[in-house]
Amino acid sequence: MTARVLDGKALATEVRARIATDVAALTEEHGVVPGLAAVLVGEDPASQVYVGMKHRASEAAGMVSRQIVLPDDTAQEGLERVVRDLNEDEEIDGILVQLPLPDHLDPRPVQELITPDKDVDALNPYTAGRLAVGDPTFLSCTPYGVLEILDHAGVEVAGANVVIVGRSNLVGRPLSVMLTLKGRDATVTLAHSRTRDLAAVCRQADVLIAAVGVAGLVTADMVSPGTVVIDVGTNRGDDGKLVGDVAYDEVAEVADAITPVPGGVGPMTVTMLLQNTLEAARARRGLPRR
Repeated sequence: MTARVLDGKALATEVRARIATDVAALTEEHGVVPGLAAVLVGEDPASQVYVGMKHRASEAAGMVSRQIVLPDDTAQEGLERVVRDLNEDEEIDGILVQLPLPDHLDPRPVQELITPDKDVDALNPYTAGRLAVGDPTFLSCTPYGVLEILDHAGVEVAGANVVIVGRSNLVGRPLSVMLTLKGRDATVTLAHSRTRDLAAVCRQADVLIAAVGVAGLVTADMVSPGTVVIDVGTNRGDDGKLVGDVAYDEVAEVADAITPVPGGVGPMTVTMLLQNTLEAARARRGLPRR
């Protein structure tokens, strides 16, 4: 058996086209152009690539895209001042501060400063709290993208055993909450570095989500036949190529469906950032979701 490939790149193209149509309608009907501001501190090459991707995607969707690039030696107070200014900027509907920050900067106070109605990256603890109690809020972009992939593939998670490997605040924790909310109703196991007999735990999964940042961690012997496998990991292999947390070739022979790396979850992360920004623009003006 060879697994069905869940093509996140193709899905992202489809969803972004819909977002662009909605942005155009919002602009024509209400004179509103959604605005996204990305703050980058320093010259980390990977961060520059990610911010560039977000900039191009938001411009292609018809949004205002603003990049604020600060020097590597920016003080905590200076970064926080930039965020406060963006909070007050009426042209900007969404704010993201690209991580990681230089070592001398503390990201938590910065995340807490982002006004919740512009927290499109969903990193303010207030946003996480609203998610935890099931109140309407922005969804973390990568977990949001995972849900979209599952929905598009027709994967029913209600009552299913979902194992998430990795408990980060960016992916594992928020995704576990999203999957257990009313309407999703999955039975979730959040595995981590102290989980006993990880392979046995993974074999219990109907849906297995790897989000730990270890290349090739999930191997075929950890996957039961017919499992849906979502690979959130992004790592560099020995040859410098981008690889996931899943040993793709061998797991694809066992799984029912699998996301590739690259071309799986990654494109959907940026796409859901655009969706959040569009929704922020509508909500800030009292307009209903489409």
